[in-house]
Amino acid sequence: MTETILVRYWASVRAAAGLDEETLSVSGSTTLADVIARLWLLHPDRRFTDALGCCSVLVGDRPVNTEEPEDVVILAGSTIEFLPPFAGG
Repeated sequence: MTETILVRYWASVRAAAGLDEETLSVSGSTTLADVIARLWLLHPDRRFTDALGCCSVLVGDRPVNTEEPEDVVILAGSTIEFLPPFAGG
C-alpha cells in the first residue's frame, strides 16, 4: 500500500522550492537520506540544494540534526520540516 509523507519548507528553502509544502509517496517507511535524495531530484536547482543542506530538520516534533540521515526512519504519515538558519535573536 502506498502512503504519503508531508514535507514542509520554511524561509529561504521555501523560496528556492517555490512552494510551502509537498507530499511524497512512500511504501511503508523510508530514511531521511532517501527523502533528501528524492527532493534533490524534484528540485535540481542549486539554490534549493544549497538551502536544504543548511537546514535544521524536524520529523514530527523531533529534531534529528544530530543523527545521520541514513539512520533516521521516516514512517508513512510523518511530517518533515526543513528550517534554514534564521538571523536575529
